[in-house]
Amino acid sequence: QVQLVESGGGLVQAGGSLRLSCAASGRTFSNYGMGWFRQTPGKEREFVATISWSGGSTYYADSVKGRFTIARDNAKNTVYLQMSSLKPEDTAVYYCAADRSGYGLRAPITYDYWGQGTQVTVSS
Repeated sequence: QVQLVESGGGLVQAGGSLRLSCAASGRTFSNYGMGWFRQTPGKEREFVATISWSGGSTYYADSVKGRFTIARDNAKNTVYLQMSSLKPEDTAVYYCAADRSGYGLRAPITYDYWGQGTQVTVSS
């Protein structure tokens, strides 16, 4: 069992930056692939970025590539999402998730555990 708690969301102006953190409980965090997803009202949850268990593989949605960076610190049981050059269309609730396979795949259905989410609002 893994519990995930996101933090770092908030209100920021367009062009600004935020860093989201996701703290995980459990001793097997380093075995999990981790992902960040986001969701806006009336829309499906969408893939933002993922990272494999070792950190050796990362994937980004085209809409955030070059602006967002995912990273993990297995010693701290934490995964991060550094967001820069934020746009109003990045406004959403951001969720982190853990994938037992370790791969960090893109489809939300492949993830086993989810955090409660943190709101990111980008004003124009």
